[in-house]
Amino acid sequence: MTEHVVDQSKPSIARVYDYLLGGKDNFAVDRAIGDHFKNNLPGSVAIASTNRQAMIRAVRDLARDGIRQFIDLGSGLPTADNVHQVARRHAPDATVVYVDNDPIVLAHGRALLATDDRTTVLQADLRAPASIREHREVVELIDFDRPVAVLFSAILHHLNDDENPAAVVRYWSEQLCPASPVYISHFRSGGNRETAVAEEKLQSTFGRGRWRTDSEIAELFGDLEILEPGITPCANWRPDPTNEDPRPLSVWEQLIVTGLARKT
Repeated sequence: MTEHVVDQSKPSIARVYDYLLGGKDNFAVDRAIGDHFKNNLPGSVAIASTNRQAMIRAVRDLARDGIRQFIDLGSGLPTADNVHQVARRHAPDATVVYVDNDPIVLAHGRALLATDDRTTVLQADLRAPASIREHREVVELIDFDRPVAVLFSAILHHLNDDENPAAVVRYWSEQLCPASPVYISHFRSGGNRETAVAEEKLQSTFGRGRWRTDSEIAELFGDLEILEPGITPCANWRPDPTNEDPRPLSVWEQLIVTGLARKT
């Protein structure tokens, strides 16, 4: 696939997210968007942090349950506790494919994983799933006759309704063998000022984006079996046992939810 020159004048979803998580792989234009959330919407950074922690717990649980293959769609920039790092704490032989459309993700990811023959990073468009499935490196690394975890962490809300995110999920579920899991986290409509302000910023910055209700997010899973505890705020999704006295969630923490499903 042809690599594109990085346009530092336009913000990138991956780089803004990197900045909000404390990363350094971002430009001034990305930091300006991130600072809007930090300074003008106090507490909203929790959307990014609780989303990341939920994905870490999901990958951990999947690896413990025997999943050895992962495809992370819309992976973003390398940061602490990447999917392959979390999975290999419990499954040293785990194989991971990262996919993102940002050329900086490709460059940084390949530099990080240059000596790792069980992990790769592809620059590709989420909306063209067949091109990802048929990519040479995916064919070489992933055995679809065995369970594969497909991860959509905070990415499907960047697809508008006319881009049919449910069809993207359905394509991947059709590629998977039984017992394969699909993980989705997604911005949740809250019917409040915070939702409206944050959604407007997303759309005005990137020209796209759609926050969805719990039922709409559940529908993205199609015929897959949604596992316990269902569609749940990321902060409350399968919390660590040490979290014995969970505090009430902030309004921002309630605006990012997740779910894990399985192909039967």
